[in-house]
Amino acid sequence: MTSESIHDVTDVIRSAARTLHDADIDTPEHDAKLLLAEACGRDLRDIDKAMLMGEPLDGLPHEHASFDAPDAGAASSDSSATVGDAVTTALARFHAMIARRAAREPLQYITGHAPFRYLDLEVGPGVFIPRPETETVVQAGIDWLTRERLSTPRIVDLCAGSGAIGLSLVTEVRGAQVWAVEKVPRTYDWTMRNWRRISRLDPLAADNYHLELGDATSGTTLTQFDGTIDMVVTNPPYIPEAQIPEQPEVRDHDPKAALYGGSADGTLIPERIVMRAAGLLRPGGVLVMEHDISQGPRMVSFAQANGFGQAHTGDDWTGRPRYLFAVRS
Repeated sequence: MTSESIHDVTDVIRSAARTLHDADIDTPEHDAKLLLAEACGRDLRDIDKAMLMGEPLDGLPHEHASFDAPDAGAASSDSSATVGDAVTTALARFHAMIARRAAREPLQYITGHAPFRYLDLEVGPGVFIPRPETETVVQAGIDWLTRERLSTPRIVDLCAGSGAIGLSLVTEVRGAQVWAVEKVPRTYDWTMRNWRRISRLDPLAADNYHLELGDATSGTTLTQFDGTIDMVVTNPPYIPEAQIPEQPEVRDHDPKAALYGGSADGTLIPERIVMRAAGLLRPGGVLVMEHDISQGPRMVSFAQANGFGQAHTGDDWTGRPRYLFAVRS
């Protein structure tokens, strides 16, 4: 056993948190706990409990069947060696993860997955990490479907990315048919991976999810559905090109195609999405589109000038103007 394996979990977390704090990570202890949980095959609550109880590391690693003695006659020294090997392996994995996080690699890329509403999505280089504010966009769409009592809605997710929006809708709105569009082949592969993941967990919902490789802003994309879609929900790239994100996790790792809106003010691609949505939607159908907090009035005016009779800006969980909600004329 390594000398560190006899320390309690709190010592290990505090040491790692100091490393992350020195690297200017905003939530060093939280990230350290999540990474230790990942390295040991445990949940975050297991780490919190171990810290509260002052438990040693030896009880944490959980991934390997060899943790249990093979039979009652096995020597205790063999069992200790097995546990010691497991702890050593978990610690090596943990320290490698901490080094990556200290280099400002996104936490979700290191763990390989990200939570979004009720889903756990696979993420990594080449795909935009889903954000909590986008959950608000999905909720606005679900609330509208509920008010309209649409039990079998036809929904389009433009700029699918990880699949967060479309897969949330198809699993939460039973009976919905969802068509999703993603332009970048590398990102499309991530969408497919998450669709396959949902297929294993919820095959009935996954059967109602249809993914297409294509340009979400093109007038030729999904033309067979023009004028028939109930709702378009989308999180297009919208960051103004002059506003390069300060966080290295975003600036250096999120794919550029998922960030920048194609113009100085970032509205070029969102405006093209508004126009494509106008073609897809039936009269009375709605567009729910995430945008930058600076773009609300412009998006409302643009929607009203391009086929949408009613339009307003909705706020995210923090009260910031985050999305366009527009009703097709």
